[in-house]
Amino acid sequence: MTTPEVERRKEQNPAYEGRPTLLFSVPEVKRTQAAKPPAKPGDDPLAASFIEFMEVERRSSPRTLDLYDHALSEFRQRHAGFTNWQALTADDFRKYLFEMMKRDLERATIRLHFAALRSFFKWLTRRQGWTLNPLLDVQLPKQEKKLPVVLTLTQVVDMLGLPLSLPKSPRSPEWGPERDAAILELFYSTGMRLAELASINVEDVDAYSDTVRVIGKGRKERLLPVGEPAMRAIQCYRQKAGVHHGPLFLSKLRKRITGQALADVVDKYWKASGMPVHVTPHKLRHSFATHLLNNGADLRSVQELLGHASLSTTQIYTHVSTQRMKEVYQAAHPRA
Repeated sequence: MTTPEVERRKEQNPAYEGRPTLLFSVPEVKRTQAAKPPAKPGDDPLAASFIEFMEVERRSSPRTLDLYDHALSEFRQRHAGFTNWQALTADDFRKYLFEMMKRDLERATIRLHFAALRSFFKWLTRRQGWTLNPLLDVQLPKQEKKLPVVLTLTQVVDMLGLPLSLPKSPRSPEWGPERDAAILELFYSTGMRLAELASINVEDVDAYSDTVRVIGKGRKERLLPVGEPAMRAIQCYRQKAGVHHGPLFLSKLRKRITGQALADVVDKYWKASGMPVHVTPHKLRHSFATHLLNNGADLRSVQELLGHASLSTTQIYTHVSTQRMKEVYQAAHPRA
């Protein structure tokens, strides 16, 4: 139904269809594609895919994943004008290597960073179809051959006895000394890594066979013998702390103890011991391996106990053992 007003407007404007007249004007809205938020420094799909590959297919440890992720992120941030990985040349990595050396970083740290970068570019060429790997033309500084620092048996024994002989800290739980004693004993008794000890559950310890199951690098499982003093210390701690299932070593909040907290435990008793050599969990591991070799253990067995993939990694302890033999020879032989 049309009104006289509608008819009049149609005569004035044939395109008029009876739409109401607006009393105000609406500005034309220009339709544009929504702007994407600026990319964050850490946004890197290729790096993220590589880390996922390392975790899922290579079964790398959380520590390795963190180290590789940090190495890639560090390169992106420190390389001026970084746009994408495909634009990089060998000269870019040589410049980065030179800058790392100018910062007086240890060779081991530099090699670790470049190990991550090399693995990344190897993945890009083998899995992503890239044809060039600029890191093949980059020569790294040779690894420093430092002999591991090893404690004497007397130093080890003295340190292992400290948790139960020192006054208990008021901030420590009632079962704290027993836990610390079991931690130190297990480090030296098995030579396991820090992360391996932190991940042990009660179910992994077999008191009947005196063994402990650990998950090492590459998530490889191995069974380690546990000495009687260490097993006794574990049982004493478990009984006093009421630990019957789940994580073996607990924090004072009764949660799984962290790797950093384990390192702090060792550091605490090193300071109390007064030893000039800084004792760390890894030095206890070094001492474990060297003491075995000094007492007649074969290299292959020590390799299995340490969880080394290559025998060449274990061979460094033979140098320490040989050095000790030379010292004994020099001191005891009449015509040395």
